[in-house]
Amino acid sequence: MTKKISYTLMYAMAIIWLIPLVWTFWTAFRPKKLALSPSITFDFTLANFSHVWQGAPFSTYYLNTLLVVVGIFTVQFLTATMAAFAFARIDFWGKQLVFVLFLAQIMIPADILIFPNYTTLRDLSLLDTKLGIMMPYLASAFGVFLLRQMFKTLPYELDEAARMEGCSLWQILWKIYVPLSRPAYISFGVVSVSYHWNNFLWPLIVTNSVENRLLTVGLAIFAQSFETGAQWSEVTAATIIVIIPLIIAYMLFQRQFMNSFIHSGIK
Repeated sequence: MTKKISYTLMYAMAIIWLIPLVWTFWTAFRPKKLALSPSITFDFTLANFSHVWQGAPFSTYYLNTLLVVVGIFTVQFLTATMAAFAFARIDFWGKQLVFVLFLAQIMIPADILIFPNYTTLRDLSLLDTKLGIMMPYLASAFGVFLLRQMFKTLPYELDEAARMEGCSLWQILWKIYVPLSRPAYISFGVVSVSYHWNNFLWPLIVTNSVENRLLTVGLAIFAQSFETGAQWSEVTAATIIVIIPLIIAYMLFQRQFMNSFIHSGIK
């Protein structure tokens, strides 16, 4: 009986969570005059997406977002990998203290650092640039922690065997640890990409021009524009244009995403 109740509550919560997403998809494909109609009909159209794509430079927003997201993850991949390997396998003075300081960064909300980050970028003349959006996120404490946990699960005998073959630490890292930690990298990639794809406040503050504006900021401006007003068909269509890549990515990598946390010892 307890098991049945648990499953019932789980399915009920899942349905509640899906209601806004289902409504968004339903409204996006409906004609404007039927967008808020309570009647259920099967009149669907793609005109809303065409109007949205022509009404705002979403192609530019997409390109900017891809450049920023891929750029951040690429640098995070390098910095988190090397830091995690150092914390997992290299002994040095103050190792535990430095690692605790890294973990402390996870407890600090990014919004608290907006003012000092903005001041720094202003002094460097990097406001309203893609590099300015990326700079505060080029290192990831969460990525270091996740990869460290994964590296520590790998047998130390692999290091000894590689050293006997004449491999350096650099070769051990990139030829053994990185390939064997593929699930953790997929998980970290999903978290990093989804966070920066959905990031809104920092790009809103830093950017002013269309040439450097990201999808989230472009969507907010489009939804508040005079031409759109309260036309929910266009607003929901624009929302789907923004979120559909993340939905597809999660559907493709959800199994690896869940397995990576299990293998790395994160509950």
